[in-house]
Order: sequence, then structure tokens, then C-alpha cells
Amino acid sequence: MKKQSIMSFTIIALFVLTHNIFGDNLYIYKETSKKVENKIVINKNEAYSTKRLGAFVIDNTTTFRLFAPNAKSVRLYVFDAPENDPTSEHLMNVDEDGVWEITLKNNLTNKYYGYRVAQFLNDDFSHLPLCIDPYAKAVTSFTDYYNPRKSIVYNEGYDWGDDKWIEQNWRDLIIYEMHIKDMTAHPSAEASEPGTYKGLVEKNNGGINYIKNLGVNTVELLPAQEFGNIEIPFNDSLNGKFNTWNPYERNHWGYMTAAFFAPSSFYSENWKEMKMNHWMGRDGKQVNDFKDMVKAFHKEDIAVMMDVVFNHLSEYEIGNLKEIDKEYYFRLDENGNYIAVSYCGNDLKTEAPMMRRLIIDSIIFWMKEYHIDGFRFDLGKLIDWETLEEIIREARKINPNVVFVAEPWGGGYDPKGFSLREWGSWNDQIRNGIKGENPNDGLGWIFGSWYGNNSVERLKSYINGTTINYEHGLFQKVEHSVNYLESHDGYTLGDFIRIGTKSVSPHQKIADINANTKLTPEQLKLNKLAALFLFSSQGITMIHSGQEFARSKVIATNNYIADNEKGQLDHNSYNKDNFTNYINYNQAEMNLDLLDYYKGLIELRKTYEEFRRAESEQIKFFNLGGEFSIGFSVKMYDKEFIVLMNSSKQNEEQFLLPDGEWEIFVNNEKAGIDVLSTVSGQIKIPTTSGLILKRK
Repeated sequence: MKKQSIMSFTIIALFVLTHNIFGDNLYIYKETSKKVENKIVINKNEAYSTKRLGAFVIDNTTTFRLFAPNAKSVRLYVFDAPENDPTSEHLMNVDEDGVWEITLKNNLTNKYYGYRVAQFLNDDFSHLPLCIDPYAKAVTSFTDYYNPRKSIVYNEGYDWGDDKWIEQNWRDLIIYEMHIKDMTAHPSAEASEPGTYKGLVEKNNGGINYIKNLGVNTVELLPAQEFGNIEIPFNDSLNGKFNTWNPYERNHWGYMTAAFFAPSSFYSENWKEMKMNHWMGRDGKQVNDFKDMVKAFHKEDIAVMMDVVFNHLSEYEIGNLKEIDKEYYFRLDENGNYIAVSYCGNDLKTEAPMMRRLIIDSIIFWMKEYHIDGFRFDLGKLIDWETLEEIIREARKINPNVVFVAEPWGGGYDPKGFSLREWGSWNDQIRNGIKGENPNDGLGWIFGSWYGNNSVERLKSYINGTTINYEHGLFQKVEHSVNYLESHDGYTLGDFIRIGTKSVSPHQKIADINANTKLTPEQLKLNKLAALFLFSSQGITMIHSGQEFARSKVIATNNYIADNEKGQLDHNSYNKDNFTNYINYNQAEMNLDLLDYYKGLIELRKTYEEFRRAESEQIKFFNLGGEFSIGFSVKMYDKEFIVLMNSSKQNEEQFLLPDGEWEIFVNNEKAGIDVLSTVSGQIKIPTTSGLILKRK
């Protein structure tokens, strides 16, 4: 029954889609100009142009340029409305570098447009898909699994006032990884426009107000360039693919980029749920909404980073670089099929000169036009080294402190290579060493266990930034290590600990979500110890939204989706635009003790640079004797701190303090910059806990 209904939907959707993309047949175009017919590019795969690309208005003319060196003919289509047939169509001319161009003697601001690209001289244009401009500044998208789109001639100015980049030393970064919609979509956020750019920066109970009160100085947005929101029907086939994995038929996180210069239109639509078969972003207001969001964060001295996906393109949609010039833009095997090391259907050929230029142009564009302070590159190892080197070189000409962080895997694993090129990388060593690799049989140090080759010596490496001075070290500089224990991928740290303590099993149905969320004393101690280690280690610090209150991702049950895992803990919630992912601020109140602990550690780290900018020679380690205990002092200028941590489940530790009086700032109850008590002589370190003391 389910499959039959999906097939019916597919037939209807194909009819609607065909009409909306192609419109009524205009006529079959069979001629090509002599210039097009005789176009010669000596090496199409190495073709390059320095011309400005995209659509731009000068005086009362509008110029359109598209790079497609293997095309035989290209036509431009202009529309008054995205759902209408084109009002005009134009044959474009090509230069010797493969750039197709036409200038129209009209100011076409706010008009919609697209290209049809013929790969053969006898192609029937009426049956070719309409392609968006890869350089489009704004895009309107039809909510269907083909994700058809039209580009917008966007020409609106923006008043930034005195706004500028927030330039920070990388060591000072405390990054909060977050999803734009999730921060205000839950009713507990009390947003008037939940799930939107505007909702995120309202003065409500969630969003920017919550983030500011937490104390972090940088937010990292999950992908917010226009992306493929809709995936193919569940238990049905499309273009040789059979969807057996995604009953939600959605891509919520955004790792299917479609347009590298256009902000996601979905976050400007004040929709409670996705509306199928609608054109979203048709007025282009997503551009200013995004800028307003950045401006609001900057006003609170919070930097904005973007998670960007330049390793592959949106997989299912029709009408992008795949149809513009597959051979030039993508890595192909000997049979002309897409290589997909990314496991996302295709890998972009970043080494192609104009693909490299597109990436660099996009980065510069977001820096200049949107005042973006930094970038995190998804599956960074799939991008060639020359491109990565040129990206950071060109970006630093604009903002010397711009942040570049890579996910250092995908087609290999090489944090050292990124560090040699001045990039930061996610540090999976500290993640796996401290919490563990998996919560079933790969527990880490906080559980009183060693995962893999971890040891006290490895802990010393992590505290010092996992530099190459240590065995198994990764980074040339401390500030290249992005220390984290939780990200959007995998279980939350809270759920990892829930499973690791056997409070819940991975396949258990959670009957009472609130009871599951509320931390037990053991779970609370483990969360606090993990946080203490993270915030006392040198390098960039990153936490994921909700980590500060041990967020639990229980797969939502209040929907019609045929998901056999409903009610279980989720370790891959990329497809769920529902309460599984929305931040529930009531849960923050349930675990206020942990939230306050995170706030205190953040304030401590921001107040005292000993926890951010110490060099290895300023850090001295103590031998506490226990297998799972570690202690160190850090001394800079006239201040000295001692950090003591013990992850043993059974044994307390005793430590003889150096001479003098010591003020306790952090214990197993509280953390912050207020003195909790003053001690001297010997001090006890309870099981699964830690202390931070400052010489009085």
C-alpha cells in the first residue's frame, strides 16, 4: 500500500515537475551560430577564465555569463515568476575559454533565470533541464525531490553600518556548533518566527539570547548555502537509486549543497513544516535575513563560522553543475560514471582550475558580502591540496584572522597535512581518547578505561594541543587542534554516557523522555569530568548545541513516518526535521547543574589565558600515582593554576599541593571564576571528578 501510494505520488510529481521546469514546449531549437559550432578549447579540462561570472546589472543592462567548456550550445531563459513559462529566451555566445555570455539591454533585477545546456549539436532544448547559475546570489527552489530551482538576478544593497569581522586569536575560540532551525523550532524557545534566521536572533528564550548567556564567542552554522532539502521517495527507486534508508525523505542538516553563493531560502520561510510543491525563497529576502543574522551575532561579539560542503553536490536534484558540464566539474571513472568517495553520489573535481576558482570565489564572497568570520570544510580531504592552499592564502588577504577548520578525512586522513598548510582540524584523537570511540565496547578515559593506544602520556599530548612533539601528535601548532567531544555526527555526549553507563541500551524504546533526559548522579559526574578536560586543554574548543545540558536525541514518535527506530536514541539524525533535533530548553532546566558547570568553565577559560595560550614549557605534569589520574600546573606571568583529574571509578586520589594557599575555582559541584574555598597542604580528588585551583 505504501509503495503504491508513493508511485502514484511520483507520477503526479513528475508531471508537475516537468511542467514547472520545462514549461510548455517553446520550439525545438536546431541552429547554432558559426562561432559555437567552431568553438575550440585546446584542453577542456584545463580551461580557465578570469571573467566575472554570474548575472550582474550595470546601468540599465544585465549581463549573464556561464562557464561550460564542453557545451555545444547554451540558451538563457528569463522568467517573470518561477512558476511561469519564460518571457524570453536567448542564444548565448562563447569565447575561447568556454565562457558563454549575453548582455540584455534591460535592468532585470529580481527577474528569474536559468540555462539549458546542450552537450550535442542536435540536442532538443525543450527536453533539457533548466540549470541554475552556479554563481547565483539568490535562488528560488521548488520543494520536490528533484529540487528544481531558478536563479534570481539579485541586485539589492545592504547597510552594514559599522559592522566588521570579529578578529580573534584562534586559541581564544570557543565554538558552538548549531543548526539554524533547531535553535528556535521547539516551542520552548518561544520564538515568534521559529526555525528562521529572524527567529534565531530574536530576544526569545532560545537562539542568540541563550547562546550569549552561555558565553561562547563563536557559532558554527551547519550548512546554510542553498541545499537539497528533499530526498527521493522511501522504498521507491529513482534514476537507479532505491531509497531504503531514509523514511523521512528529507535532508535536514544541509550536507547537499546546490548553490555556493546563495543562502538557504528555507530558513526565511516561516513554515512550521516543509510545504511540498511550493516555491520557497522567491522574493530573495533570505539574503538580507542572513545578513541581519550575522549582524546581530556580531553586535553581541559572537563570530559566525559556516560549515561548507565543496566536496560533492546535491545528489538527487536535476539542473546544476552535473547538467552544465559533468566532464569538467566532476571526478569520473573510465566509463564516465561519477566517483563518489564522499558516499554522496558524486565528488567534485576541485583540482579543475575553474572549480577551484568557484570555491575560492565563494569563500571570498561570503567574507565580503556576509562578513563571515570563518569556515569549517566538510570532508576536507576530498579537496586537493593546491586548492586548500590557495583558499587560505587569498582569504587572509581580506581578513588575516579568518578561521579555517577541516574535517580532515574523506578520501584519506591527514590532520598533519592540513596543519602544514595552516589549517585547523577536528581532533578525533582527543574525542576518542576522552569519551571513547563507541559506547558499547569502546569506552574512553572518563569511564576509567583506555580506548585503543590511549594512556596517561596521550592525555598529556591532548592537554598540550596534540602537537607533533608527542608520539602520535597531529599538529604543527596548538591552535590547529579543534578539541571536541561531540558534534552533529554520532551520539550526543549525553547519550554516549547514557549508553556507556548502561542506563539505556542503543535499541531500547524510551518510554519517558524526561526521565531519560534527567541525569543520574553518575552520568552528571561523567559529563562534568569530560567538560573539565575539554576546557582545560590547549587549542580551539568546540561544543555542539545541547552538549552543555547533556541533550538526548530520542527519535520522535509523534508523526506518521514508518521508522522502526522510533523512540530509540539517534546517532545519525541528519534526516529529521522534528523534535528529535529541535533544542528543548526545558531539558536545559532539567540539567541546570551541568549547564551552569559549562557556563562556569567557559567563563574561566575566557578570563584566564592560561587555559588558552600556554606553551608546553609553561605546563608541568604531576605523577598522581593512579592509572586514570592526571594533574598539571600551568604558570604564566604572575598566575599559577593546578588542574587535577581522576577518572577512576573505585579509587580516590590524594595530592600534596605546593607550598602556599590555593583557591578552588572548580570542583565536582561547581565551576567558574568565583573562589569556592581556600586550601593548603593535601587535597583529595574524588572518583570521576576534577579540580582547578589557583595560587592565592
